[in-house]
Amino acid sequence: MGKAIKGQLRELADVDYQKFTAALIPNITNVLGVRLPELRKLAKKIAREDWRAYLQQAESTYFEEVMLQGMVIGYLKTDIEEILHRVADFVPKIDNWSVCDSFCIGLKVTKTNMETVWGFLQPYLRSNEEYEIRFGVVMLLDFYIEEEYITEVLQLLDSIKHEGYYVKMAVAWAISICYVKFPEQTMTYLRNNTLDDFSFNKALQKITESYRVDQESKKIIRSMKRKKLPMR
Repeated sequence: MGKAIKGQLRELADVDYQKFTAALIPNITNVLGVRLPELRKLAKKIAREDWRAYLQQAESTYFEEVMLQGMVIGYLKTDIEEILHRVADFVPKIDNWSVCDSFCIGLKVTKTNMETVWGFLQPYLRSNEEYEIRFGVVMLLDFYIEEEYITEVLQLLDSIKHEGYYVKMAVAWAISICYVKFPEQTMTYLRNNTLDDFSFNKALQKITESYRVDQESKKIIRSMKRKKLPMR
């Protein structure tokens, strides 16, 4: 099945889209150039058929092959334990922000299994691996910036200490969404946190870029930017 899927993906490849995608994701060199709607259509078809055989045989030579596996997992209609088992098998294949973020937003089963998935995510948020942490953080920002979880989400974001660029950017993004949804709680956090300067300043920048934040608030947020200390 893996070889047949690879052939279908090659037929769907678009040279112009390949160049566009490759430019967006600088750390990968294995892009065919298949548009996302085509991948989703194929993923839905696989998820209705023998998806277990597909996931067992799926190859990961191309970016799109990995993206497709993640999409199939998101469309599965089975029990949460099996889905999370498939998620755990997939996460080590994530090696770029695009696959990570697309995979996370597809895991809509989280909405009806909040506590179970919350527990499942905790080891990823404590990981030392850049994309395992990003997976955990993006899952938080996609599903857990809610009243019941906001305090714990902010604590978890503050506890992440990793030098990976894609971790820092995800943390900043998540904090900006926290501010948009819960400005008072997040402002209290922003005034007392242990974030590194890059993540903190990037979070402020993302808040000020949001159309859902008023101008007066943006002015206050800009004034909080940390200045770089002069070299001694």
